[in-house]
Amino acid sequence: MTVSSQCGTIIQVTTSSETRELVIVSGASTGMGAATARELARRGFHVLAGVRRDQDGEALRAPGIEPVLLDITDPAHIAALVTRITDDLRPLRALVNNAGIPGAGPVEVLPLDDWRRIFEVNVFGHIAITQALLPALVRSHGRVVNITSLNGKVSMAGYGPYAASKFAMEAVSDALRNELAGHGVQVVVVEPGGVQTAMAGHGTAAIRDLGARMTKEQFLRYGGMVQALPTHVAAFTEAGVTADVAARRIATAVTARRPRTRYTIGAPAALLTRAARFLPDRMLDRMTSADLRKHYPAGAR
Repeated sequence: MTVSSQCGTIIQVTTSSETRELVIVSGASTGMGAATARELARRGFHVLAGVRRDQDGEALRAPGIEPVLLDITDPAHIAALVTRITDDLRPLRALVNNAGIPGAGPVEVLPLDDWRRIFEVNVFGHIAITQALLPALVRSHGRVVNITSLNGKVSMAGYGPYAASKFAMEAVSDALRNELAGHGVQVVVVEPGGVQTAMAGHGTAAIRDLGARMTKEQFLRYGGMVQALPTHVAAFTEAGVTADVAARRIATAVTARRPRTRYTIGAPAALLTRAARFLPDRMLDRMTSADLRKHYPAGAR
């Protein structure tokens, strides 16, 4: 805003909202992304919250939160975001790569087009937006925060497609952290376990549809597993932390002066990521298989 001094000179005064550092959060329409946008705004940032639909943005709009239409697989959306950042004099503090889609099913059964869609969003979309915004992050000595998953460290029967995409983002994060180490940009990974969001519900509907499309031979091999996956996902989600708890952990990854390279969210993520480092593969297989088998229908193999 502008005010006049006693001598008539016009003085430009910047309000507190205009001095906030910028943070971008993709996948902020609902759940963990929306909670993260609110938490970062509460901590004094101006959050550019990526949403897929205008109505999602209006529901999220609040002081410190500016919704932006952002499909991370759409080059035009990414280009518009780069222009928005370039036209703003405030520094870009962090990019939080949170957008993602679920994907489950036996490796043999899930169609390749589904595999490609999962990787297009969960891997290539994040790489695209990171590439586009790295010049701004280097200038501001900002930070990249990649939201991966417990499944980025531990895969198990039926979770291969989603886990593969998260394993890939773990590898990308390690490479990027080393590449940017001398350029003032920190790269941090956040690995959630169960988080109480609607994403799990979207994934279970797709699992049921996949089960209905299996051949008889595939059903004999994987029928029990596919029937178990929806309830396994639901139980894991229900036992998880709230989106607000997860958001506070992500905000720590954004704001910590000397952040760790990795943060976990929830006790299962902390336990299993450690177990994956020390237990023999066969023992870890037995642990994860036994947990899934509790959800098999009676009589299923």
